[in-house]
Amino acid sequence: MTVHCSAVCLTALKSHAEGTYPHECCGVLLGRMLGAEQWLDDVREMVNQWDLSVEQEMQTVLPSSRRDHSKADRYWIDPRELLTIQREARDRSLQIIGIYHSHPDHPAVPSECDRVLAWMGYSYLIVSVQQGVAQDLLCWRLDENHQFQPEDVQVL
Repeated sequence: MTVHCSAVCLTALKSHAEGTYPHECCGVLLGRMLGAEQWLDDVREMVNQWDLSVEQEMQTVLPSSRRDHSKADRYWIDPRELLTIQREARDRSLQIIGIYHSHPDHPAVPSECDRVLAWMGYSYLIVSVQQGVAQDLLCWRLDENHQFQPEDVQVL
């Protein structure tokens, strides 16, 4: 599958990622699916809601020896906000086609946490931000074995 992304959306993604550094940014990808092609029409910046209460809730889903995660290495989007965005997207004849977030000072490769919390059918754009500057942007999608596979991104 290919994600077609306008230069405007790409700039917005990178700007959001740089603006939240050294924390992870997160947001929603809105667009259209046409066969095996996805057209990214808009990005919705979200506030990273990761905090101690989310971490405590996630301990059963994400067993980890570490209990000191923060917005620097985790993100969380409030599910109620996703529902609101889904309704707004439908009103614009769009749909949620994926989620984006950044990896401060790490590669644009999904973490185990990213994999465990990911949903089938969505694209996951990850922006690597090195020392405050957006570098790589890679896209991923879960396969039938719940493993991430790369997706092509075509900038228009």
